[in-house]
Amino acid sequence: MAAVASGKKAGDSQTPRKYPGITSPISLSEATKFDIDLNVKLVNTLKPYNVFDTEEGLTHRMVVLGKLNKLVKEWIKQVTLAKNMPPAIAETVGGKIYTFGSYRLGVHGAGADIDTLCVAPRHVDRSDFFSSFYEILKDQKETTDIRGVEEAFVPVIKLDFDGVELDILFARLALPQVPEDQDLREEVLLKNLDQRCVRSLNGCRVTDEMLHLVPNRENFRLALRAIKLWAKRRGVYSNVLGFLGGVSWAMLVARTCQLYPNAIASTLIHKFFLVFSRWEWPQPVLLKQIDENNRLGFQVWDPRTNPMDRFHLMPIITPAYPQQNSTYNVSLSTRAIMQEEFKIGLQVTQEIFEGKATWDKLFEPGSFFGKYKHYIVLSTSATSKEHHLEWVGLVESKVRILIGNLERTAYIALAHVNSKQYPPLNPQEDVFVTNWFIGLQFNKIEGGNIDLTFEIQSFTDTVHRQAISNGTLKEGMKIEARSVRRKQLGEYLPPSLLKFNKKRSLPAQGEEAGETPPRKKISLDSGISPASTPGSAQTTPVTVRKLSTKADDTDTPPTTSASPPLPEAEEQQGTTPETTANGTLDDSITETNGSAAGTGVKRPHSPDTPDAAADSNTKQSPTPEGSEAEASAGNKQPASPDSQEAKEVDTSVDDSEPVPKRSHSPSNEGPDQKLQRQVSSQVATSITKLMC
Repeated sequence: MAAVASGKKAGDSQTPRKYPGITSPISLSEATKFDIDLNVKLVNTLKPYNVFDTEEGLTHRMVVLGKLNKLVKEWIKQVTLAKNMPPAIAETVGGKIYTFGSYRLGVHGAGADIDTLCVAPRHVDRSDFFSSFYEILKDQKETTDIRGVEEAFVPVIKLDFDGVELDILFARLALPQVPEDQDLREEVLLKNLDQRCVRSLNGCRVTDEMLHLVPNRENFRLALRAIKLWAKRRGVYSNVLGFLGGVSWAMLVARTCQLYPNAIASTLIHKFFLVFSRWEWPQPVLLKQIDENNRLGFQVWDPRTNPMDRFHLMPIITPAYPQQNSTYNVSLSTRAIMQEEFKIGLQVTQEIFEGKATWDKLFEPGSFFGKYKHYIVLSTSATSKEHHLEWVGLVESKVRILIGNLERTAYIALAHVNSKQYPPLNPQEDVFVTNWFIGLQFNKIEGGNIDLTFEIQSFTDTVHRQAISNGTLKEGMKIEARSVRRKQLGEYLPPSLLKFNKKRSLPAQGEEAGETPPRKKISLDSGISPASTPGSAQTTPVTVRKLSTKADDTDTPPTTSASPPLPEAEEQQGTTPETTANGTLDDSITETNGSAAGTGVKRPHSPDTPDAAADSNTKQSPTPEGSEAEASAGNKQPASPDSQEAKEVDTSVDDSEPVPKRSHSPSNEGPDQKLQRQVSSQVATSITKLMC
């Protein structure tokens, strides 16, 4: 579905013009000289970050893809002959390598990986791909670090081929042969395919569809390069950890291009932050209308018919059939973090357009290690490089489970996982280690213990069960979780990463500036409990340190709190936690008496929960001039009772952590808030009609 806008010249009748998207553009303004100058400065700022590939790099990638395509054709011929098919047919069955992702979009940088898809005719099975073709790749002299992930949601072979990192997916078409000019956008190709083949094909289909839905590809590409760099520098680029991946960021930029079809990249970046800092999640982002005629019967994202789709927190819907949500991994914490980053990005781009800042400020990294007082250090180790690669991939894919476990506790307001992996500060010979860091922000508590042992133990048990079921768990593989305070991060990270400045946050409601709220001290009790996988004789040590709040501020060795019941296999071993004095930390958190902190994330409510109705009355912030159109540009639907809201994240580094309370009463709204609520209601009604 394309929106229609009209333009009228002197002496001409009104001539409609179609624009891609489900709504009309917000603005058709052309670029000014000021915008063009900012665009030039943007390009010059991006160059040192290697977001543009060199001519030599492009040529080398073409050579690598050519070699890979030749290997695919030869392999398909071998499989055809091995299945007793005539040699004449083996010469004509075809097969081809397709690209998708950043390389296909034309926004890859120097050293970036290439997402590829191996398309084969119907007589070639997925088992052939992960057996005979895997061996062919492994035998190539250019191949290093190859590993197959056959049981993944989208099965993939990962490898480095002649210095280029490749991800190779597989799809078998229901065709006797695959011609060189096969167009994967044809919907009929999905007929009689299994779900994994459909998901693999969707990468290419979504990329091609996206390029057809943006009004100006060059402006889209430059804006996307900048947004991807910003997301990586700010630590919000990782689909597997619950943030957004490359496809999701591309769809957000594409939607911005649809709303401002004549804008150039510099303007698009500013409008990107303007639109999505005010987007009313979980309203979905759509590049085109979802076709109601589901001819092939595949499951399509639709919260009206699929109950699970109603719980997606930040839906960004792929434009190709079958339409799916590309952000199903997003959690309450990661959404709150990204919403805060959108607001920061809007503030910075406003300063850039006012001449108060340069583009370099937009790409400054965040101060993750100065943002929180408490962290969990998650470490994985193995005794060989090959085993370590497999182990890291499995653990990383499950980190979001740990984040979900932490969010469901009454003590945690926010669990922020750093998207980067860090090596050990003091590496050991023949031991390969990777660390992740999770920042914790606590709700206000009255006292007592905060014991996260169960949440961490549940996560490690899940990882072990998965590793045993798919045969990943090997001798020497370990996973450890330690809770540390900010001042202890020097034991894991170099000093260059720990430079940050403390700044005072806003006073809480009812607290005058300059007043010091009552303080409570939080200490850490550390215990070590070996974790074993239930039902398995194979055990892997897991270090678990328990977080406890203490009303006093003594530095005496902590007492051991009770551990949760161990799995049956552990009880038979008769293991007991050991108390270690080195886990005592004397850093403190300042807390105010009263209700829970407003900097956290709201817990999801079920449709029957009375609080769900109260949450819908959350007061909106005043809308700047022109922002009503941006806010209403989304694909608005009436908020369901299942919708989940996220409060702002306190980005300051302060011991007190108080924030102003937000009013939840509509009676406290000012004229601007009432106007915005009325506009949003009208837009929601119109969008509902479009969806129906």
